[in-house]
Amino acid sequence: MLDRIRIVLIGTSHPGNIGATARAMHNMGLGDLALVAPRCQPLTSESISRASGADHIVHAARTVATLEEAVADCTLAVGASARSRTLPWPMITPRALGERLPQELAGPESRVALVFGREDSGLSNAELQRCHAHVHIPTNPDFSSLNLAAAVQVLAYECRQAWLGAGSNVGEQEAEPHQPLASHEELEHYFAHLERTLIDIGFHDPAQPRQLMARLRRFTLRARPERMELNILRGILSATEKCAATREGEPLGVSVHGKQRNVGETDDNATHSGRER
Repeated sequence: MLDRIRIVLIGTSHPGNIGATARAMHNMGLGDLALVAPRCQPLTSESISRASGADHIVHAARTVATLEEAVADCTLAVGASARSRTLPWPMITPRALGERLPQELAGPESRVALVFGREDSGLSNAELQRCHAHVHIPTNPDFSSLNLAAAVQVLAYECRQAWLGAGSNVGEQEAEPHQPLASHEELEHYFAHLERTLIDIGFHDPAQPRQLMARLRRFTLRARPERMELNILRGILSATEKCAATREGEPLGVSVHGKQRNVGETDDNATHSGRER
C-alpha cells in the first residue's frame, strides 16, 4: 500500500526542503517522490544533508515538467490547500484521507498522489482543479503557516496509520472483481475531448468560459469513474461529434421533431439551458 503512494512537490525553491521531505517520507515508509518543475537544483549537499539518511529517495526522485506527467498513472490525486477557493472543491482532513486509503488502493493498478505546492504560494487554482479532492491540515488559525516538509510529515503519518490499521488485508477487501478506475491521464484526455465536443456543438464558448469546464471537471472527479465508464462517455462524445458533423448544414437548434428550439432546451419546451450564468 505505501509503495503506491506518491508525494508530488511542485515548484520547490529550496533544496533543503526536498531533503527534509525525503526524510519525512522515509520515516513513514514512503519512497515515491516526484518533483514538478523545481526552482532549485534537487541534488545538492544541502538536500542530502537534510535527508539525514533518506538520500536514496532524493537520488531516485523523478523530475518532470508538469503536474500531468507526475500523476498520469494515478487513480486519485489529492492537493494540499490552505486557502479557500472561488470554486469550492471536495475538501477532506488528513485523518479522513488516511481512512480512505485502504479502499482507494485495493486494486492492483491503483495509485495515489499527494500534491504539495510552492513554499511561497502553494498550488494554483488550475493545479488544484486537476485533483480529485483537497486536503487541509487544521492548524492554529492564528498561525497556520507550515513548512513544506512538516506538511508532508503530517500526511505521511496518516498514510502510515492507515497502513498499520489495515494490516495485510489491503487489496483483499473487495468481494467483487475489481474494476479499475480511470487514471489521471485518461481523465485529462476525456476533459479535452469533452471541451472540444462542447465547442463543436455550440454549447461552450471558450471566449466566455464562465467556469463551465471547471464545474464539469469537479463533477466528474467527484464521481470517480471507472475506466470502462469513461470509455462509454468518450464513445458518446465521438457519436455526438459525428452527428454534429453530418447535420452541419441544418439551422442551429432544430430538434429531431423538426421544430425550432433554443440550444439546451428540452423537447417538452422547458427553457432549461446548461450554460453557465
